[in-house]
Amino acid sequence: MAKRSDSQARLDDAARAGWLYYVAGRTQDEIAAAMGISRQSAQRLVSLAVSERLIKVRLDHPIAACLELADALQKKYGLRQVEVVPSDPAGGSTTVGIAEAAAAEIERWLKRPEPIVLAVGTGRTLKAAVDQLPPMECPQHRIVSLTGNIGPDGSAAFYNVIFSMADAIKSRHFPMPLPVLCSSAEERDTLHEQALVRSTLALGATADVTFVGIGELGPEGPLCVDGFLAKDEMIKLVEGGAAGEICGWIFDRDGKLLQNSINDRVASVPIPSRETSCVIGLAQGQRKLTAISAALRGGLLNALITDEATAEYLLRH
Repeated sequence: MAKRSDSQARLDDAARAGWLYYVAGRTQDEIAAAMGISRQSAQRLVSLAVSERLIKVRLDHPIAACLELADALQKKYGLRQVEVVPSDPAGGSTTVGIAEAAAAEIERWLKRPEPIVLAVGTGRTLKAAVDQLPPMECPQHRIVSLTGNIGPDGSAAFYNVIFSMADAIKSRHFPMPLPVLCSSAEERDTLHEQALVRSTLALGATADVTFVGIGELGPEGPLCVDGFLAKDEMIKLVEGGAAGEICGWIFDRDGKLLQNSINDRVASVPIPSRETSCVIGLAQGQRKLTAISAALRGGLLNALITDEATAEYLLRH
């Protein structure tokens, strides 16, 4: 019990030191004096605040190289908006950087005084972004999930973000009470006829802004790793020309949705119209390059948040 108390006290001190350094703008010497500790202890506490993710940092200063890449991508693909964040050459994370940028963009939309419908897909990057959101009061908005909230074993789908958003955002939330993939096209049609589901499908179609992850395909792709598709089904899809997926909807290298038995089973709301909704894709990293490129070519998105390395690839190919 004493150990836990000591550990909690140290985290409290780290949070205080982190706040003083990053929010109040105090130097480490000033933090040491304020907390009655040595400068070295203050430095260690600030480092602990970062390593324990007690501090969430957003970069407000735009980097010229990132702005130039964003402008070039916007022109090449005819997009409404693009944000490019710096790449970390030594980092292996597929969410750091774009998750923070996506959180800031979600927050900007939620701060609008006029009522909007905000639609969300699923995925690791989007969940990481939602985890960055501060508590907000915006009862005028409606937030709807495009994808089912139920995993293949009947449990809650781990990377569905609607419930995480509900913890932070005081608004009306509309989950999709379905699996991501149904067992058959007939089952999907039957479930879509339920009144509760019909209303969610209709609401998703009216989204003013949509945030979606872009999934790669293959044995390490999310649909396979999360148990929605068997390995042999995934291999067959890739051999048949599939390049990526958004909310379970599988598309080819030209960004065209495939006419196959898998898409016939997808229970998700169709990707909202790019004519009426700002559809923002969140993705970065080498494994997703084919999927991102295909989604942009096919016009499945009209906005993108990515990193420098991915942006450079998209401009070269």
